[in-house]
Amino acid sequence: MLVNEAIGTGRSAADMDEIRRALKARYDELTVEYDEAMAQSQVLRLVEIGDTAGDDQADSGTKTAERDTAQSLLRAILDRRAQFEHALGRLEEGTYGWCEGCGNSIPVERLEIFPAATTCVSCKQNRERRAA
Repeated sequence: MLVNEAIGTGRSAADMDEIRRALKARYDELTVEYDEAMAQSQVLRLVEIGDTAGDDQADSGTKTAERDTAQSLLRAILDRRAQFEHALGRLEEGTYGWCEGCGNSIPVERLEIFPAATTCVSCKQNRERRAA
């Protein structure tokens, strides 16, 4: 998978390459997803601009909701892409797999599920409690 038992004890060059390839592949997938969502958003705007004659309040509301949904999707994709970009940077710095909060190693299982994780489970829970 993305990580192996070497997390927390050092990684071989092959492990680093595997992790780097996986993170970069996901980053590239998100870039393609963003480009496609951006193209769809632009088409939606063109249709909206060209098709406003005779719109009532319901039509305007629907178009606004569609535009908001498209913008929300774009922001979510950009956020996820930034997380993978950050993970790639951490990998290059040698801090990938270590919690940014407490400095302990992030469990392998967490990194396999969420490769861009920057905190251990405990620190993540503490952040969520404070945010609530």
